[in-house]
Amino acid sequence: MNDQMQKELLAELIGTFVLVFVGSAAVLVAPVFGVLVPAFAHGLILCALIYTYGHISGAQVNPAVTLGLAVGGQQDWTKSTYYMVAQFIGGVVAAAALVAVFPQENAGVAGFLGENAYNFGQTTGFLTGDSVWTAAVYEAILTFFLVSAVFQAAAYGRAGKLAGVAIGFTLAASILAGGPATGASLNPSRTLGPALIAGDTSHLIPYLIGIFGGGIIAGLLHGNILKPEE
Repeated sequence: MNDQMQKELLAELIGTFVLVFVGSAAVLVAPVFGVLVPAFAHGLILCALIYTYGHISGAQVNPAVTLGLAVGGQQDWTKSTYYMVAQFIGGVVAAAALVAVFPQENAGVAGFLGENAYNFGQTTGFLTGDSVWTAAVYEAILTFFLVSAVFQAAAYGRAGKLAGVAIGFTLAASILAGGPATGASLNPSRTLGPALIAGDTSHLIPYLIGIFGGGIIAGLLHGNILKPEE
């Protein structure tokens, strides 16, 4: 592994750490402030990450985006595999770090969320418990939107220097649309990290299938049919 690849993997790990940490923290306070907080927190931090690390690794910070780009022929499979490993590590470490700095036993004492209101920033909603596969389909649709934006705005350069804004806005809008229903993860790392730390993996497989599925469909469509003319 050369020095450039190491830099790219570190950028993906740090970027995913930041996204999951900020996103999970925003969900943690959502019971008090509502869905606007996680929606704008995720959208704004993703936008910032694209401009911060985009020149190093593309700031994919999402295994579904990385897989979609690989399926769509925009990135080789070896690099994509390394990226996804780094992204998953970043997500798990971020979830653990958030719990370490905001431990569960202090939530009620602080009066911040109220007793028994603490969560680990999981990407779950009212569909998750009653109809987890419906939630997975919902996640697939929203992930399709996000990966589509990545292809057209960034991979194909159609948004120019505003690519980060377009992608960040897509994520924020998707969370506004799906947050209460599914948690609007759109990111396997964002789902895996908090789920593992919370010890609740009951929804994990359907969510991963849905999220990765949405990324794959977007990759196939935009990589083969909706790609720009030469």
